[in-house]
Amino acid sequence: MGNTMFHPTVMFDEPYWVFDFTKPTSAPWQNSFKYTVGRYDETRPGMYNAEIFGNVRNHHVGIDIGGPIGTPIHAFADGEIFMIDVNDEEGSYGPTLITKHQVALPQSVGSTETGEVETFWVLYGHLSTDVLDSWSIGQTFTKGSVLAHIGNEDENGGWAPHVHVQMSRNKPRVCDLPGVVAIEHRNDALRDYPDPRLILGELY
Repeated sequence: MGNTMFHPTVMFDEPYWVFDFTKPTSAPWQNSFKYTVGRYDETRPGMYNAEIFGNVRNHHVGIDIGGPIGTPIHAFADGEIFMIDVNDEEGSYGPTLITKHQVALPQSVGSTETGEVETFWVLYGHLSTDVLDSWSIGQTFTKGSVLAHIGNEDENGGWAPHVHVQMSRNKPRVCDLPGVVAIEHRNDALRDYPDPRLILGELY
């Protein structure tokens, strides 16, 4: 479940539920779990109806970790604040933080073998607004530091409380990354936005 190389991004204190959004259902279901995980590299039909998705973007290229409003989000490793902003379109990230890291990553999910040190960026979306006053661009932090907190639906773009975690091998130009892409762009997206379980550990 964890990765001893890195600090947990969200500290689970009880079991969590892993969603499968590839098979939407109209049947009512009451989630009894405090924490949830939404998968990487998953097509999610019928979920992304806001205008920003253009009726074509529904393939998820980050990982979602659901938890109670105000749940702390920790730094998996040392790094620096790269960007902070609010993506305020309906269905977007709301308060958003991007961090920059120079870390040797596992060669694959679950592996203990690492490659060379590389530079990459990590986006955290759907945060509470307090993140906007908590950090300054260029400020450094250490492994385990509390970076932000999970926001509520009124501030996080209108979603159930969770944090969207997305890695990028390319330097972001703005405080945003496409968390879902059109299926025809899947291969390029998986190259540019690697599996966040490399830093989150084997969540599923």
